[in-house]
Amino acid sequence: MHSKLTTQKVQPWLQRSALALVIGMTMTTGLSIALAPSAQAAVTTADFSGLVQQVTPGVARVNVTKTVSEAELAKAQTAELLRQFFGDRLRIPEQAATPAVEHAYGTAFFVTKDGYMLTNHHVVEGADKITVTLNDRTELDVTLVGSDERSDVAVLKVKGSNFPALPIGNSDTLKVGEPVLAIGSPFGFDYSASAGIVSAKSRNFSRETSVPFIQTDVALNPGNSGGPLFNQRGEVIGINSRIFSGTGGYMGLSFSIPIDAAMDIYQQLKTNGSVARAYMGIYPQDIDRNLAEVYKLSRPQGALLTRVAPNSPAQKAGLKSGDIILQYNDVKIMEAADLLNLINRARPNDTFRAQLQRDGKPLVVTGTLSPAPSDVPAEGSDQLNNDVRLGLRLRNLTPDEKVELATDGKTGVLVTAVDPTGLAARSGLLAGDIITNLHQKKIGKVTDFSSAIASLPKKGVVTIEVMRQGIPAIIGLRIE
Repeated sequence: MHSKLTTQKVQPWLQRSALALVIGMTMTTGLSIALAPSAQAAVTTADFSGLVQQVTPGVARVNVTKTVSEAELAKAQTAELLRQFFGDRLRIPEQAATPAVEHAYGTAFFVTKDGYMLTNHHVVEGADKITVTLNDRTELDVTLVGSDERSDVAVLKVKGSNFPALPIGNSDTLKVGEPVLAIGSPFGFDYSASAGIVSAKSRNFSRETSVPFIQTDVALNPGNSGGPLFNQRGEVIGINSRIFSGTGGYMGLSFSIPIDAAMDIYQQLKTNGSVARAYMGIYPQDIDRNLAEVYKLSRPQGALLTRVAPNSPAQKAGLKSGDIILQYNDVKIMEAADLLNLINRARPNDTFRAQLQRDGKPLVVTGTLSPAPSDVPAEGSDQLNNDVRLGLRLRNLTPDEKVELATDGKTGVLVTAVDPTGLAARSGLLAGDIITNLHQKKIGKVTDFSSAIASLPKKGVVTIEVMRQGIPAIIGLRIE
């Protein structure tokens, strides 16, 4: 579940049923621009009326139920509000953890006649129960086949046959300016249609996801998450996933997962229950005008490697920091996103051939991609620590994670799960945190944490030092 979207940040969204809204709609006119007859024809709004009637039966509302504590809900809502004024260092006082039920919803659509559906990972994340409501008001129980956080894709399954599966298009053939249509349940208004154009392609957002988003100006709002984006032929070419907003609602920038990438994730989740990703071990950046002059390029192009991870496929292939990759498997690289998109679509053990420039001279290197670090079994096994009712599941960091995530390249264990009723959750620890110190003892592996647990007092407050999204923090853990 997600709280109110933060100011001017690209975020996934999920509509909560408890939200009370008063919606005002206005239309502003008054700007007149003279266009040539041919240009006037070009900007005529596409008529999607027949298409909406045709594809609506293949779209469904997703209903999610999750058990949380009232303290978690109040704490999340209060923290989000106050953080906008005081930043992330604000400490929120503890409250009684009385169980509560949260209802939320999004959108999904059929991709097969035997009941397989696609939606967003963030729509169903942490759900205790999932159902879907079809356009004839039939409600069906859902099985979660698999969900992938990095791509924000989830696969659902309902029992039955002859469901209205939607035709799947080719997102690679999309053109900027092409009309597109979305259908979903914004703010709970089921089967709402909105249209616009493709504004841009291959938008990447740091390491948050592994897909090149389609940017549109289609009006999407909370509740549209997981719904289909159609082309004019009625083919699904994307899954609506994110908006760029300072208010939590539509502000003209919407982002969809390309259906080609989503279907690849779907096939892996359906077949294996997990997603295998390729890893190269590079940190590329774009080249601007000044860097192009420094590196003697005819124009700003290529991906400049700022770092090559040790013992990675890139290092084994001979790549170095300062190299500029101009082609990857014979595909021209204009910017870093082009390279990342190609790697993200590859599989472990795929070979690569990179044409690059080093010290002003052309060079070609070849190598083989390996499984991504998150797919490599961690050193040691997960361990659930119940000694003082902490309710934590931990694992050791992989070598690459130590270099990338830990404070000194050595210290830290990863929190993989937090029991919502445990002491750790009440103190604010989250899955994804890296614990580097417990009660003044450095934590380098799970066994260190277990040893530190044994020295804790029976009652009182101790400190846990963590790294959260690259930022260090100290949390007070109250032992009862």
